[in-house]
Amino acid sequence: MYNKNDTIAKMNMYGSEKIPFLFIIDFEMKTPLLFLLDEIKDEELKYNFNGQGNSVENKSLSKEIILNKFPISFEEYADKFNIVQKNIKIGNSYLLNLTAPTEIKINLSLEDIYLYSKARYKIFYKDRFVCFSPETFMKINNGKITSYPMKGTIEASVPNAEAKILNDPKETAEHYTIVDLIRNDLSIVARNIKVEKFRYIDVIKTNVKELLQVSSIISGDLEENYNNRIGDIVFALLPAGSITGAPKKKTIEIILEAEKYERGYYTGVCGIFDGINLDSCVMIRFIEQTGDKLIYKSGGGITAFSDVLSEYNELTDKVYAPID
Repeated sequence: MYNKNDTIAKMNMYGSEKIPFLFIIDFEMKTPLLFLLDEIKDEELKYNFNGQGNSVENKSLSKEIILNKFPISFEEYADKFNIVQKNIKIGNSYLLNLTAPTEIKINLSLEDIYLYSKARYKIFYKDRFVCFSPETFMKINNGKITSYPMKGTIEASVPNAEAKILNDPKETAEHYTIVDLIRNDLSIVARNIKVEKFRYIDVIKTNVKELLQVSSIISGDLEENYNNRIGDIVFALLPAGSITGAPKKKTIEIILEAEKYERGYYTGVCGIFDGINLDSCVMIRFIEQTGDKLIYKSGGGITAFSDVLSEYNELTDKVYAPID
């Protein structure tokens, strides 16, 4: 474990020497983790990022999943929501990702959840957490950097769900805001920024239902020898725009005031650099071991158009295991 500046320096050094590594960076960038790929012990850290990792087999579960949720009360959530809305009304933020912890009980271990879950990005850190994220943070492929912000969720079973979410004014405004924020973020490290695909639908399967989520694709071109400053590039984009809001700096201050708990590695990022290219995710869909309890952290974007009950329901809907 290094501090932020040491981690950036190490990542830059490994990048310049084209040494493959894995990184895990917490939301507040206080306790980043860095591992050389050839030194990772799979009994302590398992990962599968788009089929690349040290534990990529897909296992089938033969027993029924029993998942019980114990979310914070609606009244407690409403207090947090009202702090956010007060700041939105006076212009301090116009989009904020509000999250909260939910205690769960499940008849699987953290490692079981990793082994049986289906997601683009999975990571298990022994006795600490498991994450099964559908959301790419950013990719670097031969000098091209691409981000895939995900913003907007609806149950697939809702009649005309796809049309409903794509035509919803609140969801549309939220997605426009995030795309603009990510464009600005990428412009810090790249040139020729463009939106390649705007508001397309991803299907996310859970143990009880299917969710539709709305994503976009934004890209740019890095300078030559970008690998020499791979750490600078990653940290310049943090925290991720989709799990903070806009304007980013002030919105983070409001998040800390309203949430009143530590996100830790939840909504941080993790990824691998193979010596040339990089693939990474936003650490959403996240379960943490806290003492003898399992805590599932989830949330959603709040705008001036948000309804408190709908947002509370979205928070609890996102507490699931992606296991068929």
